[in-house]
Amino acid sequence: MSHKKTINVALIGNPNTGKTSLFNELTGLNQKVGNYPGVTVDKKEGSSKLQKNLKAIITDLPGTYSINPTSLDESIVLKTLLNSKTEKKSDVIVVVADIENLKRNLLLFSQIKDLEIPTVLAINMADQMERKGITLDIKLLEKELGNDVVLLSVRKEKGIDELKKAIVNTYHSAKASPLCNVNNRIDPAYFDRLKEINPKYSIYELWLMITHNSFPDTISREEKSALLNFKNDSKNLKKYQHKETIFRYQKINEILKNTYLVDRSKASDLRSTLDKIFTHKIFGYILFFAVLLVIFQSIFDWASLPMDLIDAGFANLSSYVDKNLPEGVLTSLISEGIIPGIGGIIIFIPQIAILFLFISLLEETGYMSRVVFLMDKIMRRFGMSGKSVIPLISGTACAIPAVMATRNISGWKERLITILVTPFTTCSARLPVYAIIIALIIPDQKVFGVLNLQGLTLLSLYILGFTTAIIAAIILHKTLNVKGTSFFVVEMPDYKLPSFKNVFIDVVEKTKAFIFGAGKIILSISVVLWFLASNGPQSYKDVEKNITENVVHQQLSQQKINQMIASSKLENSYIGIMGKSIEPVIKPLGYDWKIGIALISSFAAREVFVGTLATIYSVESDDEDITTIKQRMASEINPDTGTRRFNFPVGMSLLVFYAFAMQCMATLAIVKRETKSWKWPLIQLFGMGTLAYICSFIVYQILS
Repeated sequence: MSHKKTINVALIGNPNTGKTSLFNELTGLNQKVGNYPGVTVDKKEGSSKLQKNLKAIITDLPGTYSINPTSLDESIVLKTLLNSKTEKKSDVIVVVADIENLKRNLLLFSQIKDLEIPTVLAINMADQMERKGITLDIKLLEKELGNDVVLLSVRKEKGIDELKKAIVNTYHSAKASPLCNVNNRIDPAYFDRLKEINPKYSIYELWLMITHNSFPDTISREEKSALLNFKNDSKNLKKYQHKETIFRYQKINEILKNTYLVDRSKASDLRSTLDKIFTHKIFGYILFFAVLLVIFQSIFDWASLPMDLIDAGFANLSSYVDKNLPEGVLTSLISEGIIPGIGGIIIFIPQIAILFLFISLLEETGYMSRVVFLMDKIMRRFGMSGKSVIPLISGTACAIPAVMATRNISGWKERLITILVTPFTTCSARLPVYAIIIALIIPDQKVFGVLNLQGLTLLSLYILGFTTAIIAAIILHKTLNVKGTSFFVVEMPDYKLPSFKNVFIDVVEKTKAFIFGAGKIILSISVVLWFLASNGPQSYKDVEKNITENVVHQQLSQQKINQMIASSKLENSYIGIMGKSIEPVIKPLGYDWKIGIALISSFAAREVFVGTLATIYSVESDDEDITTIKQRMASEINPDTGTRRFNFPVGMSLLVFYAFAMQCMATLAIVKRETKSWKWPLIQLFGMGTLAYICSFIVYQILS
């Protein structure tokens, strides 16, 4: 084998084996997220230094129980392995197993070995062996498997250096011998004919191409046709697949008989006791609600100070740029467009980071799987699979990966319903809108001396979104004429103390992805909005002249005159004309044309609402005493009533509107991609939009 300075290493393993934790330990913050070609599944890659002159590009493949795919995520693993003859092939495969479920993990390992790809077996959670009463003969296991085996405890950062050495040794020695040789145990003559099609591929690779109709890019049309002829023999295919599974487990049992021993009498485990509490039919739900309450209280209490500092910082920066740079278009663009627009999203980093922090902690401790199990009992009553809980919970971070997570639901009807209702779940993009509106209309005071009223309001909006999703699921279940069945299987991982390194990396990566993803949209929209607000037809150009002439006999301060000019210019600008045109439609909701502009721009992404208003008020305002976004919104006056624009009725109307409206183009695009039709995203867009309009209308009319 030719030696390279950079090699490709793939991490493969069952769910809950610590594969992602190992990926984080190896790569740290040297990570990037992309997509596999042709699909929307996330592809995580990172770099790791193995030795002085050798670096590894490590790919974290989706979790899978075998390379016989039952979901789209698992099919990605198979496709990656079958393309092992390409330039981007994996030089070494690291199969991550956990010590307690070694038998099940070895099924996947045996399949990888039979593909004749250099492989390392990394057995994680070695620190649990004594507590679980497990003993393992590593040397004998290596001999039986004919493979390097490394014991790890990723959580305690043990065995990482040994794993790196094993990867290097495996790469240099190019160990790639099969483990089971299933062809000899099933039908040697059949597999000999199969091998003749293309000797460059292992027999097991050719077998997988037939059984799963998955062909690598390097295979010719003639070879593919020859393989499909084998596929036509469906009777033998099913019989041979059955024989393969039986033989693999026979081989695994034989190996583990002499190498792996579990003495339950020595085990000391609190798992069953904790499960009785966390999955209890009454206390389980109470505890889950308490966890949610803590999360949303923390989002407001912990984030208030850094948010105020960020808000003031961007306001001061905008003022500094305006005062110190020469007057002109560029200065105006920076101070009134770019800085307020970016500030409108950066301010919410503390709240978003706190939300991701709690979600990561729940996943790391193993509690999230218990929530999924607990909620399954409820979800089945509403026409959804128990697996629907995962997208709904994931939707609190972002609807896009949540929609993609529905691929694990086998029944099309249950999957479709989950896709359609998931956007009702309150995502982190709604959080900036909720946070700023709640801060304007709900007093910052304690209830019962402990609970924050603003935090309780935020929690109620999350409950509203989840409840609406459930009601929508019931309606869709009874009205959708789609047949399908599904089943629910969830693995309960052991409870464990969270790895704070993993939590930190997870929070940083997700927050960074959210900020940069939203930031691109917000920056571009802010520039467009600034242009539309700073330019207009002839009436815009005549504003200053007309106002100066009209107030010549009035004793007004120059500051007041400048304020009138700025306000009138905005109203007569291109964006003002656009806002005025839709004002009659949104006025029954309590909104003016400025809020209308923010509503339109937020169809790109919900969080753009705050940035849009920040830009609009920056362009309009000439009052140097009003500096922050919150202050500008709080000081906005309704000219018809003389009261605050963002009063309680208007604020509640906006909260309800954003709770229901489908204002995220990226989510619509993902729904279209997942359903392979524009029918369902359009139903979402107009259905949720109509519901949002009607409900916000009712709320405003009742409260005003």
